[in-house]
Amino acid sequence: MSFLRPSDEPSVVIRQLSRWLEADAPPPLLIETSGSTGRPKGVVLPRRAVLASVEASARRLGGTGRWLLALPSSYVAGVQVIVRSLVAGHEPVVVDGLDVGRAVAADHAGTATYASLVPTQLHRIVRNPEQVAALARCDAVLVGGGGLDPEVRRAAEEQGVRVVATYGSSETAGGCVYDGVPLDGVGVTIGAEGRVRIAGPTLFSHYADDPELTAETVVDGWFLTSDAGRFDEDGRLQVIGRIDDVVVSGGVKVPVTAVAQRLREHLLVTDVEVLGVPDPEWGQRVVAVVVGNVHEAELRDWVSLEHPRSWAPREFRWVDRLPLLPNGKVDRQAIRAAL
Repeated sequence: MSFLRPSDEPSVVIRQLSRWLEADAPPPLLIETSGSTGRPKGVVLPRRAVLASVEASARRLGGTGRWLLALPSSYVAGVQVIVRSLVAGHEPVVVDGLDVGRAVAADHAGTATYASLVPTQLHRIVRNPEQVAALARCDAVLVGGGGLDPEVRRAAEEQGVRVVATYGSSETAGGCVYDGVPLDGVGVTIGAEGRVRIAGPTLFSHYADDPELTAETVVDGWFLTSDAGRFDEDGRLQVIGRIDDVVVSGGVKVPVTAVAQRLREHLLVTDVEVLGVPDPEWGQRVVAVVVGNVHEAELRDWVSLEHPRSWAPREFRWVDRLPLLPNGKVDRQAIRAAL
């Protein structure tokens, strides 16, 4: 079976996808996952799934227009930025680095403008008054690919940015839940162990050359994600973390995603990642890798103000910056290898 593999060169993939949209019977896309939490997978996305996502997104956002491409063009989020823009009749504007100001200024068509970022990008932009002012000129800014710090979102919105937090994956043709609410046609349930399950027209068809993984992951039309979640009192989906992000340390189950989120709320912490590493005494030892300038005892106390004291990391490592994958996500495998 033939596939279209999106290029990592924006100008090339824009041409690729333009022809792909016009073709009578195009091959499906083959999207390589980032491998941020394990080995990369080849996700096969038919054109109908991609277009179903594009149409549902436009309905939720209330319009279409030109999109700013600030994400890698070979990953699903970048592909969707390009396709949304092309379907609306506009070539996307490629953002150089995080120079949103130049990208917005380059668009003189007077059409609606949209952007899609990962949380790390938004975190850096809100610190730059000129760039965040440019971002505020966009009609909406999708932010996905990881947990969005409420403080970062609040800072962006106070400066006029319309932020929409998205949840999804390559297997769902990108974000399929906006601010906790599934897009039209998308079904979301919570299964065993709190696992998030997704169904609907945006789902992938299969994993390339891996029928066993496909059978394990898609059951009765539902995609079984690796994420744990719950519905809040308003019925909105809250993603708690990955199912396998629960570290058992000394017999205590520690949800490291919740610990990392709490640490990020500390004013002196710029960024942080928390994971478990093998330990001869505790089975697994909870380790926090921190960008910031604060004493570890204070951070342990900070965690225990909201969570059990036993959840506080036993070890802290201090770094200047967390390693990132090309798509802007934290490279957890690199961190694990370093530890």
